[in-house]
Amino acid sequence: MLIDVLCRTVCGLPAELVTGRILPGAALSILAGNLFYAWQARRLMRETGRSDVTALPYGINTVSLLAFVFLIMAPVYRETGDPNLAWQVGLFACFLSAVMEIAGAFAGDWLRRHTPRAALLCALSGIALTFISMGFVFQIFSSPAVAIVPMMIILIAYASRAKMPLGLPGGLVAVLTGTVLAWGLRSFGLFPMPPAAENVKLGVHFPVPALSNFFALMTDPRGWRYMSVIFPMGLFNVIGSLQNLESAEAAGDRFDTKSSLLANGLGGLSAALFGSPFPTTIYIGHPAWKAMGARAGYSVMNGIAITLLCLTGAVGLVLKVIPLEATLGILLWIGISITSQAFKDVPRHHTLGVAFGLIPCLAAWALLLVDVSVRKAGGTLYDVAPSFGGDLYIHGVISLNQGFLLTSMIFAAVMVHLLEKKLLLAAAWTAVAAALSAVGLIHAYTLTPLGVENKFGLLAAPDFALAYAAVALLLVLMHATGRGEVVY
Repeated sequence: MLIDVLCRTVCGLPAELVTGRILPGAALSILAGNLFYAWQARRLMRETGRSDVTALPYGINTVSLLAFVFLIMAPVYRETGDPNLAWQVGLFACFLSAVMEIAGAFAGDWLRRHTPRAALLCALSGIALTFISMGFVFQIFSSPAVAIVPMMIILIAYASRAKMPLGLPGGLVAVLTGTVLAWGLRSFGLFPMPPAAENVKLGVHFPVPALSNFFALMTDPRGWRYMSVIFPMGLFNVIGSLQNLESAEAAGDRFDTKSSLLANGLGGLSAALFGSPFPTTIYIGHPAWKAMGARAGYSVMNGIAITLLCLTGAVGLVLKVIPLEATLGILLWIGISITSQAFKDVPRHHTLGVAFGLIPCLAAWALLLVDVSVRKAGGTLYDVAPSFGGDLYIHGVISLNQGFLLTSMIFAAVMVHLLEKKLLLAAAWTAVAAALSAVGLIHAYTLTPLGVENKFGLLAAPDFALAYAAVALLLVLMHATGRGEVVY
């Protein structure tokens, strides 16, 4: 839905391009990945003799989608007025992101072995609590007549595991209930539904190779100038996939890291090669799907259903029949389940690390709220930042927002090693923070009239780099002098 709406309204792409090229390319990448992860789950069932293995959830990377639309494709369109060029640069970005994912497949196991589970899960729970749960909670409570009853049905079904009438799945009962409420209220003029379905043009649109559309950008600076967005998002995708693999293992299903990441990267690569500028990912939600009773078959059904919607041009039809508010309880449940898991599935004394790691995610969410509020009031952060003063230390919020996923992991890892009195390991993670600050992957930014822009280069965030380096040195000295004991 976001692809269909944002590509047309923000990037100026014609509906024919979205329906005829982008969505079919996305469908191909989604179907291939879902079939692989279903097969992977079936193989694990055979190897372990268990029947309760749940396939990894897989689909479009929503975070990359938003970043590529607003930070790459939309600026290209505003600058050139050429929607086709905006699409091509998006394909180039997707291609490079997929290459990073493939490369990450060969280093993923090493990262998982040397990163505390609290560090892998805390950033995931932070995203789940803020960007997934909170935004949808606001939407639910803005339409209580339609959304609250389906939300409570979801919570009743999945929290209490109570059986629904006729043995129907709780999610299905919730969506049907919300749909009936919405159409019933609409008949009395009390609930606005999306525009009528006559605007939807159904047809058959097969994926078409788009090789020539982005390989030309390999030597064009218009593609490479957006590496400040592409590289962090590619890194985000690799780390996010690792976190979701850790989440799945915590729920009882351990999948091979290399093949899982490789399939993800190849899915993103096929998206770019066949016209979709949006990478795929192993996404949040495995424990929640497992709690719902999903196994391997749900992955196949998801892939087939989405493929049919995309290839027939029927994506825009769904929300014209089923109100989004009727489905949000499922997303809320997934968000709070992931948040709960981060505290439940780490050693009890490591929960302090999870709590510390949530801080950058909360800052990123706070910045989003502030930025949206300022823009809706007709201003920009660039204009109003000096006026915040001590009421809101906005520059601190922005600094924590930059590379917040990496910062979240570092905070949690440092805290875990401090709790374990492993000062050298804590120093190593702090040194990593210094290095990332020095090159601009965390904390560094430039505030411009267009918004917060990434800042890369040597000593991009010197204050942070020096501070982290000083802490790392302090930890090394404390270890060398035998001062690792914790005093309460």
